[in-house]
Amino acid sequence: MLIAEKENVTMETFESLESDVRSYSRSFPTVFERSKGYKLWDTDGKEYIDFFAGAGTLNYGHNNDKMKQLLIDYIANDSITHSLDMATVARGKFLEKFNEIILEPRNLDYKVMFPGPTGTNSVESALKLARKATGRTTIMSFTNAFHGMTIGALSITGNEKIRKGAGVPLHHSVSMPFDKFVTTEESLSFIESYLTKGGTGVELPAAIILETVQGEGGINAASIEWLQGIEKIANKLGILLIVDDIQAGCGRTGTFFSFEPAGIEPDIVCLSKSLSGYGLPMSITLLKEELDVFTPGEHNGTFRGNNLAFIAATEALEYWTNDLFAEDIQDKSEFLKQFIIETIEKYPELKAKARGRGLMQGVACGVDGLAGEICEKAFEKGLLMETSGPKGEVFKFLPPLMIDKAGLQAGFDIIEESIEEVIEKL
Repeated sequence: MLIAEKENVTMETFESLESDVRSYSRSFPTVFERSKGYKLWDTDGKEYIDFFAGAGTLNYGHNNDKMKQLLIDYIANDSITHSLDMATVARGKFLEKFNEIILEPRNLDYKVMFPGPTGTNSVESALKLARKATGRTTIMSFTNAFHGMTIGALSITGNEKIRKGAGVPLHHSVSMPFDKFVTTEESLSFIESYLTKGGTGVELPAAIILETVQGEGGINAASIEWLQGIEKIANKLGILLIVDDIQAGCGRTGTFFSFEPAGIEPDIVCLSKSLSGYGLPMSITLLKEELDVFTPGEHNGTFRGNNLAFIAATEALEYWTNDLFAEDIQDKSEFLKQFIIETIEKYPELKAKARGRGLMQGVACGVDGLAGEICEKAFEKGLLMETSGPKGEVFKFLPPLMIDKAGLQAGFDIIEESIEEVIEKL
């Protein structure tokens, strides 16, 4: 059967042939055709500004020119595409450059594991590794956490609806209050008491896993003091610390790793999403050398050798050879923060609060359904933006990191127009 011509591909194709589990084609009901930088175009030629960035996968923009040409050349030369975990030139160059540009300057002595193509593969490998290394089974996670859709990752995810999708009981995990749902002191005191008093009936966890900024959970940013306190508790009790940096990492919050400002050193780090630089499936798990306890093949996967992703990921590291890119992100983060503050003050009808840090910020609306309505209206006007939080109460800013201030301002203007139209109906 021939592929349908462009003009014959409509939303009806997806509504009639694709499973009802699809989600983003409902949020953004149009057929997209092209993308470049921080913009997309649909089959009708309508232009959209992207404040979504593939849910944080396109930090370096759509179809980055340098990465694109390297991929074209690589394919034209009949180079290796699929290799499981066999040694290839592309894989080796990524490892060397990642160590040289990212790990060594930060005095991080991690081994690199390729667990599979997606973020949840990285999380699953981290949980298995922590349990094998410690001989313990329980994993501690936090309120509103999101770590992926496979069974292990679901067991440490806080969203009730998503957890029920597992269809089986989810065990060997315990959830604690995240920093932003009680005070920092209360959270740390409660966690330490829970682990040391001996009256809870819960065994000492193998690991504590956290997001420094909860993406799907509502753009909740942990404080520096809380992150340092969690590391102190973990080190004191011999519990491994896992940072899930899948969405908040790769520069999203202003530094390559989101935990850098806190000065902590996790035992295990999960990376994916923007790691490949081009939206290609790729994840890695970073682990301290003493945790390198898997035997050969004990954790594996057919698609952990995506050499096209390695090529793009190696080029993406060029953004981190000096401080200019990080400084630019910080500058635009302040620009975004100021817009959010002014918006909250200008529109008290939102009953809103500011969330997040870096180019991972959001506005938490105190009126049910309002954030979703604002996103819907913004889409109609040419802006892609999604909600997050357990009730979809936050409209989230997640633009490509390479966006300029003119692009941000154009998006801000659409958001403001959308807010005004939505609150008129309140």
